Amino acid sequence: MLQAMWEVWLQLSPWLLLGAAAAGVLHVLLPRDFARRQFRGVSGVLKAVALGVPLPLCSCGVIPAGLGLKKDGASDGATVGFLISTPQTGVDSLLVSASFLGWPFTIFKCASALVMGLVGGVATEALHTNADEASSLPEATQPHSTVGFFEHMVDVIRPIWKWIVFGVVASAAITVWIPPGAMAGWSDVHPALTGLAALAIAVPLYVCATASVPIAAALVMQGMPTGAALVFLMAGPATNVATIGAVKRAFGNRVLGVYSATVVLGSVGLAYVYDAFIPFEALGTMAHEHGHAWWAWVSAFVLGALFLYFIVDDVRAAVRRRHAPRAQAAVTIEVEGLTCNNCVRKLERALQETEGVTSATVTLHPGHATVESSLPRGDLEAVIRTTGYAVK
Repeated sequence: MLQAMWEVWLQLSPWLLLGAAAAGVLHVLLPRDFARRQFRGVSGVLKAVALGVPLPLCSCGVIPAGLGLKKDGASDGATVGFLISTPQTGVDSLLVSASFLGWPFTIFKCASALVMGLVGGVATEALHTNADEASSLPEATQPHSTVGFFEHMVDVIRPIWKWIVFGVVASAAITVWIPPGAMAGWSDVHPALTGLAALAIAVPLYVCATASVPIAAALVMQGMPTGAALVFLMAGPATNVATIGAVKRAFGNRVLGVYSATVVLGSVGLAYVYDAFIPFEALGTMAHEHGHAWWAWVSAFVLGALFLYFIVDDVRAAVRRRHAPRAQAAVTIEVEGLTCNNCVRKLERALQETEGVTSATVTLHPGHATVESSLPRGDLEAVIRTTGYAVK
């Protein structure tokens, strides 16, 4: 079991780090408000989907990012297209998919996310008549983000590190405990039925796109058709209780119906196309490759050290919260510029580590920082601004 886990870890680490690095480059080079402008109408849907496909946002991270687009003036269609396409892909997920399942599969998966995002977004636009409303987005742009390359690279990995560990363990368990060819009988079943079976597995399983790749690869090695694996990788990250609940609250039942139908019918239908017209078998390198390049070993140890840092930091934060003395009355400060859970965690950590602060809690919607401390409000606002966010 440990050997199987190590093999998966060696294969996953270089591509996960490379994908996170690519995300860091994009974050530094693109204008700070690039993701929040000009997303209205059918053209806005296309731009939102094209933006979402390379972004390394998992199921939990895409919710605040998508709702942020809507809040800043994006149409419902553009937002839904973004919510459908983004969690299925990401540069890190695509590179890991290519490593485990090959480039033909990965390219088809990327194209499928584009198609599903466009269909869902355009269908949502057809439900509404607000596409011509004027946008209230600010005109000024900032050329670069205040968050640096390495910091953003780490922030990409941090929200999903537990799911990565889960994916590695699950993949190794499938490889070790399920006999090879155990799912070979699936190949004799109609592709639509195998897709529905994979859908039944994927929908209740809360896992991000990158972490689900090793699981899908292990299932393919045991005989699951690659089309069914495609359903698993598309529907799994895009359907979970949090995402469905957010879509329902933000858009209502009609849009939720469009969202769900697009993900379910789109993933199963595209998987049928894949099995019918692209006879490609997964390479299965995870189980058979015993020699790894030096850079795979280096990447594995670097990623392991990074995960160890996450564990220590989480333990320290838990101990700090548990032993924090009850102190002064809380001060609530409205914060602007929080766009995702990474932002929340970053600001919360900065406040908690400030001398004189007893406790600090940051929320995304609404953007509030609630702080108990002996410091004056002005000093707390200075900390917030230093961290890269604005005080309303």
